[in-house]
Amino acid sequence: MAEPIALDLDVPEAVDPRPILTHPDPRLRLEARPVERFDGTITALADELLEALVRTESIGLAAPQLGESRRVLAIQPTVDASAPRVYVNPRIVERSGLAFVEERCLSLPGIAASVRRSTDVRVEAVDASGAPFEATLGGLDAVCLQHEIDHLDGTLFVDRLLWLQRLALRRRLRALGA
Repeated sequence: MAEPIALDLDVPEAVDPRPILTHPDPRLRLEARPVERFDGTITALADELLEALVRTESIGLAAPQLGESRRVLAIQPTVDASAPRVYVNPRIVERSGLAFVEERCLSLPGIAASVRRSTDVRVEAVDASGAPFEATLGGLDAVCLQHEIDHLDGTLFVDRLLWLQRLALRRRLRALGA
């Protein structure tokens, strides 16, 4: 009987996904840096954000929530759930409509509050390969994009609440470590 042959294959080890940062982690308060070079690191970050969307069953996630200070976010549109999209260096160029929308956030588990947001937005961004695009979003998709851009600016949705609303949430925010 022949001896088994030992093969030395370069198989990458599975990497544990990064945890979602939660309040009061100070990295959530940093303004994310614009992406200037489109290389494998941006593609890998985009893939990681898309995987995290699936893993967490959420509709939006920004790179700072993974501890990565880059202006990159991912949205799982409600209109076409089969087409998640990555936005690099997104910039809202037009807003219309206003509504109060109840928001939640993976970085603020157990917290929900009504936030005033535009109901329609037009955004200019770049995809993970560096190709520019423009998109018009409405309803929940527009709200989600604004929420995630806030993360890129170091803002949490609770920062947009009236002082009385924040006061009512103070105990729950402290329970998160604030």
